[in-house]
Amino acid sequence: MTACDRPGAGRESPAHGERCLGPVEEIPDGGSRGYPPPPGGFTGLFAVRRGEAVFVYVNSCPHVGLPLEIQPHRFLDRAGELIVCAAHGARFRPEDGYCVSGPCTGDALEAVTTRIEAGMIWVPEKAGI
Repeated sequence: MTACDRPGAGRESPAHGERCLGPVEEIPDGGSRGYPPPPGGFTGLFAVRRGEAVFVYVNSCPHVGLPLEIQPHRFLDRAGELIVCAAHGARFRPEDGYCVSGPCTGDALEAVTTRIEAGMIWVPEKAGI
C-alpha cells in the first residue's frame, strides 16, 4: 500500500485522470524529491517545496532531454536555491522552471499542473509520458 492508498489520504476524491505522487510532507521544506514515470511512461517528475508551495516539473533538461539529478532526489544546488542539471550545470528557478544560466538559458523546464488535497500531491495521470 502506498501513501496515496492509505485511508484519509485524499484518494477517495481524485479528479478524473489524476495520479497521486504522495504526501507533501515527504519533501522537506526547501528540498526536492523525484518520482518515477507513470505506468507505461518514460520520463519521471520531480517536485520542489517552498513552504506550502510545491512546484512539479518533468524530469528532463530542455537542453538535451536527460534527467536532471545525479543522485536520487538531489535536484537543487548546495544552497537549495536553484534547480541544477547534473549533466551540464544549467540552473533553473524553482518557482517557474526558467533557466537562468547554462546552455539552455532562457528556456524552461516543463511545468506540471499540481493540486494539493488532504496533504497529498496530485498531477495529471499522463504527466511525464
